[in-house]
Amino acid sequence: MNLILLLILSVVPAIFIVAYFYMLDRYEREPIRMIVLCFVFGAISTYPALKMEEFGILDLYITASADPLMTFTFAFLIVAFSEELMKFIFLRYYIFTKSDFNEPLDGIVYSVCISMGFAAMENVLHIVIRTEDFKEALAIGYSRTLTAVPAHAAFAMAMGYFAGLAKVQPQRESLLLLTGFALAVILHGLYDFFIFLEWINSLTIYTFITLILALISGKYLTLKHVQSSSMSNKKEN
Repeated sequence: MNLILLLILSVVPAIFIVAYFYMLDRYEREPIRMIVLCFVFGAISTYPALKMEEFGILDLYITASADPLMTFTFAFLIVAFSEELMKFIFLRYYIFTKSDFNEPLDGIVYSVCISMGFAAMENVLHIVIRTEDFKEALAIGYSRTLTAVPAHAAFAMAMGYFAGLAKVQPQRESLLLLTGFALAVILHGLYDFFIFLEWINSLTIYTFITLILALISGKYLTLKHVQSSSMSNKKEN
């Protein structure tokens, strides 16, 4: 029973966020099979991301430490870059090429679905697999529901916004796609950097500031594409 509860706590918050973004696309919702495919790939992509992070830690000897520069490098180049790269690869080289991806809002919907699959599997690793004490696992689960899961969604909104623009602006496709990827890495890196600097307690507040700013900007970018989708639909009708 405890295992089932922890699995629910790990996965359901991500599913709710996927459902929310799916419902935002009121005029031409994406096929369920594509939504599920993105979520599953996101979950699978945690494995190569972890392997890249292990390489950085074990082979390059880069990890969070009392040295802010080392911690900065670890947060941005090892963690944020590895995780966002895995999400970006599938979004760019598979989803982006599909005919179902045909308007700017689709970039955000698909990007968030990939990211929520990643966040759900990451939750399973932290809550179910790596934590033996049930109460501690619950505490981690509740904490991640309020922080890590929405953070991954915020990073995905930034990446997806520019992927959506790239779809309708082929002349700037590469630049826009790379801009979205870079912005996701920067936001993710900042978020993790302040977490890893836990030995400087006064700086942990910046973790929440980064999260709030990322969510606000992500919501703004999403609403821009929602409005664009609405206007396009009205013109067609």
